[in-house]
Amino acid sequence: MKKDVIIACDFSSGRETLDFLDSFGAGVKPFVKIGMELFYAEGPQMVRDIRARGHRIFLDLKLHDIPNTVRKAMKVLSGLDVDMCNVHAAGTIAMMQAALEGLTRPDGTRPLLIAVTQLTSTSEERMREELLIDAGIGETICHYAANACKAGLDGVVCSPLEAGMVKQATFPSFLTVTPGIRFADSAADDQSRITTPARARELGSDYIVVGRPVTAAADPVASYLRCVEEFVK
Repeated sequence: MKKDVIIACDFSSGRETLDFLDSFGAGVKPFVKIGMELFYAEGPQMVRDIRARGHRIFLDLKLHDIPNTVRKAMKVLSGLDVDMCNVHAAGTIAMMQAALEGLTRPDGTRPLLIAVTQLTSTSEERMREELLIDAGIGETICHYAANACKAGLDGVVCSPLEAGMVKQATFPSFLTVTPGIRFADSAADDQSRITTPARARELGSDYIVVGRPVTAAADPVASYLRCVEEFVK
């Protein structure tokens, strides 16, 4: 599988998003992530507009509810032409299986389905003190990944620091989609478990998700191409 860079289009409006994507020109079509802020602001039409411009799409809505609700929601999302979507692994194996059932179309096709393990803003201290999870963060993430694998999902969201452990707990082709990417000369912002694009490649990430280091850069196109150069090679 070819590694790739996904740009997190965490903008508040469709116009801002489309202007940003149009700045790349006709020859560069990055894989983009549509998160909750943009989807809730603009709705499914935003997905259609970005797809019409030729971009692959990761619809990052992180569903987490009872299995029946998630199944029905995923059935709706299966009608959108996206390449990847996700749930929270904490929703249990039954919920992830229901998500997979709902996402699969009558002809058997579906987008990739991945599960969020622990958010990259979550430190081990917060996990223990606020979530009352006594296992270490690495052990917890690997356990959640193993559950996602048992449920039949394609991979997980984790930090690049855990990508290698996840593959050991599952299998080499189980996807690791890793946010928490910063250049060596970038600010950490609100992320706790971060690394560079080059180091993420070494650690086993299959996709990296990059937000502010590209979207807030003085030259977003140059920053994106720098990510590709460091990560894909």
